[in-house]
Amino acid sequence: MDGKVVKKRRRHSFSVAKDTKYLTPVFAAIDLGTTNCRLLIATPMPTGFAVKETFSKITRLGEGLVSNGVLSERAIKRTIHALRLCVKKLSKYKTVRTRFVATEACRRAKNGSDFINRVQKETGLVLEIISFEEECRLGVSGVVPLINRNISHALVFDIGGGSTEVSWAKIDKNNQVKIEGVLSFPLGVITVSEGFTGKGLSSSAYRAVVKKVLSYLRPFENRYGILKLIEQGDVQMIAMSGTVTTIGAFHLGLPVYNRTVVDGLTLSYEDLAKAKRKLEKLPYPEKENHPCIGPLRADLSLPGCAILQGICEMWPIGEVTIADRGLREGIVLDLIRKESKEAGKK
Repeated sequence: MDGKVVKKRRRHSFSVAKDTKYLTPVFAAIDLGTTNCRLLIATPMPTGFAVKETFSKITRLGEGLVSNGVLSERAIKRTIHALRLCVKKLSKYKTVRTRFVATEACRRAKNGSDFINRVQKETGLVLEIISFEEECRLGVSGVVPLINRNISHALVFDIGGGSTEVSWAKIDKNNQVKIEGVLSFPLGVITVSEGFTGKGLSSSAYRAVVKKVLSYLRPFENRYGILKLIEQGDVQMIAMSGTVTTIGAFHLGLPVYNRTVVDGLTLSYEDLAKAKRKLEKLPYPEKENHPCIGPLRADLSLPGCAILQGICEMWPIGEVTIADRGLREGIVLDLIRKESKEAGKK
């Protein structure tokens, strides 16, 4: 990973509302992934939306899924507990539109549908298992405000717990972002972490993961010819997920995670490489105690770095923009557009 240090800030499409008493209507989204359970409650604004409340909790729903093929009882109970907390927060608002989605862990698990039914029975929430194509579409929608409209193409990827999604998007003459291709491959921070013994990755295991990532990406590259556009300086890279936000915070040496500092931050490949080397040298107990990593992510940091490095080696753009936003923000924006469209018909 070579390149220069680049730190850029871009305007957010949403803000935390200071006085939400009179802001209506209210929209809500839940993104239940393999690692995290995330909630967003927001109201529409002229330039996006204002956040009323957010919630995020690491539940590791997909823990053990690779070896057993099912969601474990322990992981299910952790996740249902988090979803009950979401219900408690949602009960404070009168929402006009909601959408609650589940992704890779539920797509892959033999008991994924049973889990969805159990969630409804125990919490009242109706979760929808979405396809990876829909996951990509919503993710790109959520990061649109970070796309540089002076560059006509964007590679958007999300390193999840059970899989990694890649979207290839083009900004057309009307300044609209259109997805031209999507890819999902079965490597995520949990699947990689559980594929190797111990609390870290050896050098050989790390390179094995990088090579595996490259093998998944080559057909996608062959189909879309992204490298040629990179040579012309016409591709931007945007990364979602806990992996990249953790790396961003770790690189900055933040005493505590700060979303407003990390979201929209652009790091060079050199910055990423330095952060990876520091993570490798950091003793495991220190990772557990690190304010921007913690015990629930300590074993996931290097697997995430390996997946990220594979992507960067495939596409040497030189820098990546970090997005602490994505699927749930894309859902909310979708809901707002649908509500506005229907209101316009009345």
